[in-house]
Amino acid sequence: MFIDQVKVYTKGGDGGNGMVAFRREKYVPKGGPAGGDGGHGADVIFEVDEGLRTLMDFRYQRHFKAPRGEHGMSKNQHGRNAEDMVVKVPPGTVVKDDDTGETIADLVQHGQRAVITKGGRGGRGNSRFATPANPAPELSEKGEPGQERYIVMELKLLADVGLVGFPSVGKSTLLSVVSAAKPKIASYHFTTIVPNLGMVETGDGRSFVMADLPGLIQGAHEGVGLGHQFLRHIERTRVIVHVIDMSGMEGRDPYEDYLTINEELKQYNLRLTERPQIIVANKMDMPDAEENLEIFKEKMQEDYPVFPISAVTRQGLSELLYAVADKVETTSEFPIHEEEETGIHRVLYKHEEEEKEFEITRDPDGTFVVGGAKIERLFKMTDFSREDSARRFARQLRSYGVDDALRERGAKNGDTIRLIKYEFEFVD
Repeated sequence: MFIDQVKVYTKGGDGGNGMVAFRREKYVPKGGPAGGDGGHGADVIFEVDEGLRTLMDFRYQRHFKAPRGEHGMSKNQHGRNAEDMVVKVPPGTVVKDDDTGETIADLVQHGQRAVITKGGRGGRGNSRFATPANPAPELSEKGEPGQERYIVMELKLLADVGLVGFPSVGKSTLLSVVSAAKPKIASYHFTTIVPNLGMVETGDGRSFVMADLPGLIQGAHEGVGLGHQFLRHIERTRVIVHVIDMSGMEGRDPYEDYLTINEELKQYNLRLTERPQIIVANKMDMPDAEENLEIFKEKMQEDYPVFPISAVTRQGLSELLYAVADKVETTSEFPIHEEEETGIHRVLYKHEEEEKEFEITRDPDGTFVVGGAKIERLFKMTDFSREDSARRFARQLRSYGVDDALRERGAKNGDTIRLIKYEFEFVD
């Protein structure tokens, strides 16, 4: 089964907890704090494996949770860092954040890696908090929670040439006679329901990868037919080969077919119009094909080369393949996402409001709700089983201005404050 889009959950490993410990050895009085730091949590890393061709594996495993770091130990022994979780993906995989739509990685080359979610740092042991004023602290940090997010993975085939056109115009037949690919061929629409790849070799030893995409129809960019599911695969192709049924057997006008498909490509992605295009007038062995070809050329306004062929009788295939190979060699790759240029950088400074460290809302029952990524992260890294840690957390909230903000919102002594799922009593 061909799977080219899937949504998965990834989470970096949590950091290991720091430890509260003291040096206790014979003949070493007042040994002092000796709690080690926790190890760093593992990252979730995607790595390209050229042996994969589909996202099928991700249909059955949709959760990837990296291991956490080892906890700190006594005698100032740090916990071991966790080994990164490496997940194999096929070449051509684009990874996007499901919430923001931001592209995280575009993985195309074998062995290429990208960090999808980062692991948390290890918590500090009590030896890190020793000061002249407090030489024996009984506080430590828990490990930082690892980053977590839902991502959408899209597979965009790495093909040099893409075959586009209406259903039953002969795309699969053309691919089958110029390569060793064995696509399904039948006399009904939408025979091809998944993209097919084939390696094509010309008579002079040149080669390129050709992709046969499921037939497009009018409205494909809006989800009509099957084409909308597979239009993404043409984004990487260097050359578009537009196959047209010149016999008119389906009762359609060849030139109208040409206009319709080009409009669908334009509506889906305007950059597809930048691709060089080669017109293939197929089924020239059928009656009326010659007349239709003359009419088609008269109506053509673009300067695209037109190659009359018959995929069944193999008429004109050699000239077509040489022309396609020439066009592939002279056409550079089209990056899906703009890469940052290296060179002169000009920085524009503009006033932007700083992101708030926290926000305060109020529930209908009168409870004050404190939220914010920084505050929540601090809460999760605090060990409330120790009084020193709880006091440090209270001091940090005060330094962030949370106490003053609560008073401004009307919080009084004894009011309930909720942070994540936990509730506290406000003490003024």
